[in-house]
Amino acid sequence: MLTFVVPGAPIGKGRPRVTTRGGKFATMYTPEKTVNYEGLVAHSAKVAMAGAPLIDGPAAVTLEIVCQVPASWSQRKRVQALSGQVYPTTKPDIDNVEKAIFDGLNGVVWRDDVQVVDVTKRKRYGDTPGVRVTVIPIGLLVPVMGLAA
Repeated sequence: MLTFVVPGAPIGKGRPRVTTRGGKFATMYTPEKTVNYEGLVAHSAKVAMAGAPLIDGPAAVTLEIVCQVPASWSQRKRVQALSGQVYPTTKPDIDNVEKAIFDGLNGVVWRDDVQVVDVTKRKRYGDTPGVRVTVIPIGLLVPVMGLAA
């Protein structure tokens, strides 16, 4: 099992952008913010891996996405957010954060994110923003959720 935290505000995977070169050739590129975040994810995972080999089989992933409470909120609303009475229903989208995390882990934790067969994710408010990632390799002979693999 591998657990680590990607520090800072969670960032969702940005949509590819298109630019033209010389007015004739269209080129697609990933936004710089996404590239930087995926690099932070990869770095955090590499430190946690501590030289361990890549996961070669199926894996289960848990993502705990923690968003910072907006500074403009009243003390009352802040307490409600931190106690789980108010949820972060604003960007980034939970699935876009998942995609950015998974792409950052390619070649660092596993060969490719197609190996992920189970995902549990949640997005909440907290004092310290970040994403807590837990990756569990699934043994091929171990029952998963009551089913034989």
